[in-house]
Amino acid sequence: MRRLFWIALGATAGVLVARRLTKAARQLTPDGAAERVSGAVGGLTQAIRAFADDVKAGMAERDLELREALGIAGNGAEREADTAALDDLLRSDHPRGTR
Repeated sequence: MRRLFWIALGATAGVLVARRLTKAARQLTPDGAAERVSGAVGGLTQAIRAFADDVKAGMAERDLELREALGIAGNGAEREADTAALDDLLRSDHPRGTR
């Protein structure tokens, strides 16, 4: 019974070692290297897409903040009062008010 246990343990260890060696040898082949590189590139591509999405969201948020601060409505039209005040400023004797 003890011999059967040790034989089974040795066979299991042999199979595990053989599988690991096969996996390591597979990674050293050109196909294995290509799989590793494509996996890394895929992860990099996802990271770049996520970054671009974050930048676009930040741009949209900042655009909205600037439009609100400048009094520009969502459709791009300025408020009439702000436009009148700007026209008055441009017509005045203000140094920058030259048209």
